[in-house]
Amino acid sequence: MPGALPDGEPVPAAGTLPDGALDGLGQRPFGIYVHVPFCTTRCGYCDFNTYTAAELGGSAGAPAVSLDGYPDLAIAEIRFARTVLGRAEVPVSTVFFGGGTPTLLPPAAFGRVLRAIDAEFGLVPGAEVTTEANPESVEAATLSELRDQGVNRVSFGMQSVVPGVLAVLDRVHQPGRPARCAEWARAAGFGHVSLDLIYGTPGETEADWRRSLDAAVAAGPDHLSAYALTVEAGTRLAARVRRGELAPPDDDVLADRYLVADDVLTAAGLRWYEISNWAAGPGAQCRHNLLYWTSANWWGVGPGAHSHVGATRWWNVRHPSAYAARVSAGDSPAQAREVLTKREQRLERILLLTRLAEGCPETELDQAGRAAARAAVADGLAEREAHEAGRVVLTRRGRLLADAVVRGLTG
Repeated sequence: MPGALPDGEPVPAAGTLPDGALDGLGQRPFGIYVHVPFCTTRCGYCDFNTYTAAELGGSAGAPAVSLDGYPDLAIAEIRFARTVLGRAEVPVSTVFFGGGTPTLLPPAAFGRVLRAIDAEFGLVPGAEVTTEANPESVEAATLSELRDQGVNRVSFGMQSVVPGVLAVLDRVHQPGRPARCAEWARAAGFGHVSLDLIYGTPGETEADWRRSLDAAVAAGPDHLSAYALTVEAGTRLAARVRRGELAPPDDDVLADRYLVADDVLTAAGLRWYEISNWAAGPGAQCRHNLLYWTSANWWGVGPGAHSHVGATRWWNVRHPSAYAARVSAGDSPAQAREVLTKREQRLERILLLTRLAEGCPETELDQAGRAAARAAVADGLAEREAHEAGRVVLTRRGRLLADAVVRGLTG
């Protein structure tokens, strides 16, 4: 099972936010994340808050949760969010259905949730509405129905096209399936199609990685994410590594894989805009994720979902049955929260903005941070031209050492 959520201060049953948290609400983009915690099976590397059908039975005093009943719970929390945030105009510019496997829900459920969001907050014209999808969980007809319900962006978990790599990751889709899904999505009218890849899986060769990249590019997405495999504690993959069945990812190999990805994707017309994300242009960038990376506001719906409004961040109880009990009673499903200090907010902005191609304004840095920025330029980790314009923008080598650069910038 995934690890515990962080400690924090209690959240009132009414969900009331601290004084000042709502100041300026509506002046920056606002998004809603909907966590769908269902999976048919759990992949061996995954530590997300997901549950299979066998794990979703109720317990004493807590109801069981089903796919059929879940949209009602999500809608109830959306209405609760409207109450907590008051009557300020807070139009929703992005909605992201993540999981788990959101597309285990029927397409009509997406429409119901989107109509509830529109009724309570209003969806801005042209709002980005994304769903993640496992390739095996959709068909051409499913994607057409999702598009009819208002979803306009889809992100498929491709991971690899090499059968042996997929087997190590416990992925069950056929290697060519994501490309077919991308084709179906475009035919259904999706303007934006994204693919996710993972590199550094034990046993993966450079030829395997290039094969996956070439197949992903050939599928014609306008967005691609490539993530280094992380061995998370408590997962089956971690247990296999611990027993010596699999070798842990090698940092040098991961760096080489990243550079190969950047070469291949750049040659295909995709440009990095965040360390692990490439897009065909600004219009293809994931606006919802940019909302996170620029410290805007969002409400996370569902078990284990995180929210951020003003300087207050909170997270919901993890188990669906505990979540259902609270939401059904009209209480906040939040487990705990934290209120960030001014310093914590600034350090978080530096951390996130430095990962973006636009970089971090040097006005965010203190004297020591500006000295570290100059040193990063001298070491070839940050661009000299951007530095002269007052921004810290990572070079390609700097992207490989981003954590070290950020440590210097934040002191």
